[in-house]
Amino acid sequence: MGNKVRVLIVDDSAVVRQSLTAILEEDPEIEVMGTAADPIIAVKKIMKEVPDVITLDVEMPRMDGLTFLRKIMAQHPIPVVVISSLTTAGTEVAMKALEYGATEVIGKPSMNPDVFFQESHIMLRDVVKAAAQSKLKRRTAEEMKAYNQPQLAQPVEHKPSVQPAAKESVQKFNGMPSVAPKYTADVVLDKAGANDVIVDTEKVIVLGASTGGTEAIRTLLRTMPSDMPGIVIVQHMPEGFTKSFSNSLNQISKLDVKEAENGDKVRRGLVLIAPGNKHMLLKRVGKEYVVEVKEGPLVNRHRPSVDVLFRSAARYAGSNAIGVILTGMGNDGAKGMQELHDKGAYTIGQDEASCIVYGMPKEAFKAGAVDTVLSLDKITEHLVKVTSETK
Repeated sequence: MGNKVRVLIVDDSAVVRQSLTAILEEDPEIEVMGTAADPIIAVKKIMKEVPDVITLDVEMPRMDGLTFLRKIMAQHPIPVVVISSLTTAGTEVAMKALEYGATEVIGKPSMNPDVFFQESHIMLRDVVKAAAQSKLKRRTAEEMKAYNQPQLAQPVEHKPSVQPAAKESVQKFNGMPSVAPKYTADVVLDKAGANDVIVDTEKVIVLGASTGGTEAIRTLLRTMPSDMPGIVIVQHMPEGFTKSFSNSLNQISKLDVKEAENGDKVRRGLVLIAPGNKHMLLKRVGKEYVVEVKEGPLVNRHRPSVDVLFRSAARYAGSNAIGVILTGMGNDGAKGMQELHDKGAYTIGQDEASCIVYGMPKEAFKAGAVDTVLSLDKITEHLVKVTSETK
């Protein structure tokens, strides 16, 4: 029991609390230590027993989730996974939660036994376990002031995305296997051939991140000059949230940042973010690069997958690519970075000290796929240097 991830669920819907408990406890490595209908109750429970992770709704009575999150991060940081409805208002508030220190954000899991049923539950459990490994620090009042204050709507009736029939669906889920096959990038794209010829082109930067990556990417893009080579990014994030994430980055960066669409050209001064729930590949058309956005199975339990992006860059860009792997749990991106490295691409890994979770960069480093290890605050400067040398 001591090795289990202990979770406190905070949500004003009894149905959601019951459903999340059933989903999380399908994993033998997770224990739901309690639930709370609002942050006031949650505080009382935390005073008695501190959880490893909190799952948090943002629309609740008595105290909204963002206020609760800010208090936690300023006083006693605990990894928080925000579970939000896939609405425009919900995704905007969820993005603000990441700025305030939430470790992860995820859409409320499907309770309908359809094609996404098992996937959404697996991803929820993986996100909670990733959050438990994260390194956090207290957020000062000055750090909080660096972000705009949340514009919270007047209290409205909360309509949970999990319907009353959820109990029956959870019971059906309990009879299903809790671990799905872990596919590699082979299910999306063949590996580059040994004799593939790559034409010299302008450099292109491909970047992958997971837990802690939203803030790491924000840090990088905030300081990058406007004439950087095209940048293509996979950040593990659910469908519906990547557009808000891209828009928020566009507001703080000198670069143009947008959620990628199929066929978008990769050009200098542009950053393309893979849309949630879709894989993104780099393709070459003559001497130009475009992105392909497509569906497909989870790869390394993720969609989008860093391995898929990196493999496509190895195949179509080769030594023209610069690969960057940032903070995140697991090994997504390690094999793809090895393929990039083998094709002559220059590769950079974030160092352990500056990672929220030193998982993905560590696996890439262990594979011998990383040319240079840098702290997060040195990566932008280094990218500017190496890309300037090849203009």
